[in-house]
Amino acid sequence: MRVDLDSIKARFGIIGTNAALLRAIEVAYQVAPTDLSVLVMGESGSGKEFFPQIVHQYGARKHGQYIAVNCGAIPEGTIDSELFGHVKGSFTGAVDNRKGYFEVADGGTIFLDEVAELPLPTQARLLRVLESGEFLKVGSSAVQRTDIRVIAATNVHLEEAIAQGRFREDLYYRLSTVPINVPPLRERGDDAVLLFKHFAIDFSEKYRMPAIRLGSGAQEALLAYSWPGNIRQLKNVTEQISIVEQEREITGETLQRYLPRPYGNALPALYHGADSELKSERDLLYSVLYEMRTDMNELKHLVYDLMQGGASPEAARYVAANPRLFSDMDAHRGLGVPGTSIPVVQPTAASSKVPVVEPVVVQEGGGSLADLEEGVIRRTLEKNRGHRRVTAKELGISERTLYRKIREYGIKA
Repeated sequence: MRVDLDSIKARFGIIGTNAALLRAIEVAYQVAPTDLSVLVMGESGSGKEFFPQIVHQYGARKHGQYIAVNCGAIPEGTIDSELFGHVKGSFTGAVDNRKGYFEVADGGTIFLDEVAELPLPTQARLLRVLESGEFLKVGSSAVQRTDIRVIAATNVHLEEAIAQGRFREDLYYRLSTVPINVPPLRERGDDAVLLFKHFAIDFSEKYRMPAIRLGSGAQEALLAYSWPGNIRQLKNVTEQISIVEQEREITGETLQRYLPRPYGNALPALYHGADSELKSERDLLYSVLYEMRTDMNELKHLVYDLMQGGASPEAARYVAANPRLFSDMDAHRGLGVPGTSIPVVQPTAASSKVPVVEPVVVQEGGGSLADLEEGVIRRTLEKNRGHRRVTAKELGISERTLYRKIREYGIKA
């Protein structure tokens, strides 16, 4: 069976001529007529979402339901109900019987994105479906059957997750009957230039302006950058340049202004080239928090200097509201010494010019890493007005991890 790769790319809007990309498309097309499970692997933003659609549309189930589920976006307490359904009264809030995705998509295809985010008990349920086609609704003892094809995707190294006890080895082998590896953008050579030109034309039509072009040194800079966010990052950068820059011909210097520093690296503090192993979400967050320590120390000294220079009410209120942050200041600076009091200047209701000094006792002991983590999560939630999806994306963690942290620290919505 000959594969017409050009027609497949045109149908799904796939841009590129890289050999590894074409091989991934070919494998997806070849496996489509079968009912084998498929595991799509690749970095976030590399375009993994196209391949489940290729498998479904060119398979015998193309007239059946196709349901895409982001496993990382569903809270751990409700994931089983979402996937397998529940019966009335099975838990608080279960006021009626509900069908899950595996029941709704019977005869079709279900795409489980971020499958590595599934909790272990749910992984066991999924394994049973893959092996026997049977599942139980939450709160029910009646076995139900479903005829469904499962396609999964992940940006996690599942072998490492298995070694760490976060993913079932037997489920891995059931899901990866046919693996499809999607190459990252940094390994696709000139595809980055093709994608840039494609996005530039799209945004010129969207915003009704001339398309930007790659000028002197821009193409070399484009190909030299590692693109840690892959196609998603390239699209975002192209859109920014299309809107902000007046000059339509982009130089290498202009392009570099829109790339994270240091130029050529992916994440300045956390990533050190294409060969580095990806860190877990927890490791990434802790690394970011560790990098923030220096900035926080500078902030503490700045606030102290402000207080020494005139007892700024804003600075004093900040110290009062965050005593732990100032508990490790040097004793000779007179701030944050355990057991001492910090004068807090607050305006009275009668006159904002007449300060009232209230003592605030600093508790013994400095802020731990957990305190820093909690503070970052709280501030990011406040900045995003409680929007958890946006907050998780900004912190670089999954929504499931964010939900767990919110419960762990007792953070109110």
